[in-house]
Amino acid sequence: MAGSTNQTSNHFSNVSIIQWQIIVLNLLHLRANLINYEIMKKIIIAFISLVVLSTSCSQEPSPECKALEIEKSNLEKNIELYATVWDNVFENRDISLVNTDSFDSEVSVITSTGKITGIDAFRDYYNNYLTGFSDAEFTIIDVFGQGDKIVKHWNFKGTHDGDLFGIPATNNKVDFYGTTLVKMKDGKIFQEEDFFDNQIFLTQLGLLK
Repeated sequence: MAGSTNQTSNHFSNVSIIQWQIIVLNLLHLRANLINYEIMKKIIIAFISLVVLSTSCSQEPSPECKALEIEKSNLEKNIELYATVWDNVFENRDISLVNTDSFDSEVSVITSTGKITGIDAFRDYYNNYLTGFSDAEFTIIDVFGQGDKIVKHWNFKGTHDGDLFGIPATNNKVDFYGTTLVKMKDGKIFQEEDFFDNQIFLTQLGLLK
């Protein structure tokens, strides 16, 4: 019996120790949560204060931001002007749209045989694509740029049924792709340089085999 009583006493002692350990751990956990809550509360208050302070300050953009906004706006205007004028030239078959409203008077085109300068010479050069192809279709696939430079990805197709740079009609159809590098000046087209596979073009015309 004495041995039994001691075992029972030890059992209750062990239970009590375990319970106290659990209570202490819970209290420590609760204290930690309270500390974390206080920290989080301070962080949230500081964040809200920062937001209020920021919104109450002047919203005037920096000179750098203003310059970037102006550059972006000018680029968008240049791209719109460029795409619109060439779409209208081919859709309306109206080469007279190549004028000083949209082109610099000293506009130039860089070709494989040299640089052609002056709006009249520039206009005559590109008019070949209208006189050479009565059903010419010129499609701008993509156009983008930076600063005063524009890059255009395009497709040209049509039936060669007229004079093209002195080449008489072959009545062959062409369908080829190219890229044009463009320079703008004071909101007008100043220079163009076309890149395309001339071998494919001449082969489609029937001039190469």
